[in-house]
Amino acid sequence: MQQDQFFNAFTEQTRNFFEPMRKLNGLMLDNMEKMTQFQLESMKRYSQMGTERLRSASDIKSADDMRDFATRQSELMSELSQQMMDDARAMTELSLAFREELEKAFSDVGRQAMEQANAATEQAGSTARSAAASSSGSSKSSSSSNSSRSNKNNS
Repeated sequence: MQQDQFFNAFTEQTRNFFEPMRKLNGLMLDNMEKMTQFQLESMKRYSQMGTERLRSASDIKSADDMRDFATRQSELMSELSQQMMDDARAMTELSLAFREELEKAFSDVGRQAMEQANAATEQAGSTARSAAASSSGSSKSSSSSNSSRSNKNNS
C-alpha cells in the first residue's frame, strides 16, 4: 500500500517535472512548422516569378519585345521589393507571436513551480507539526508514568 503511494507520488512528480519541457517543445515545434510553411510559400512565389521572367525573356523576338520586357522587368522589381517587405513583416509577426507564447509558457511554468514549492512547504510544515505533536504526546505520557512511579516509590 505504502509502496503504491510512493510510486504514484514519484510518477506525479516526474510528470510535473517534464510537463513544462513538453509544453516548450510543443511551442518550438509549432513555431518551426509555421516558419517552414511560410518560407516554402515564399520560395514558391519567388521561383514562379523568376520562371515567368525567364519565359518572357525567351519570347523576345524584336526590339519592341525587348523594350516591353525591360519595362515589365522594372515593374516586377518594384513588386518583388514590396513582396519582400510584406514577407519580412509577416516573419516579424510570426516571431512576435512566438515570443508572446514563450513568455506565457515561462510565466505559467514559474507560477506552477511556485505553487508546487508552496505545497511542498506546507506539507513539510504539517508533517513537522504532527511529528512534534506526537513526540510531545509521548513525552507527556512518559513523564506522567514516571511521576506515578515516583509517587508509588515514595509511599
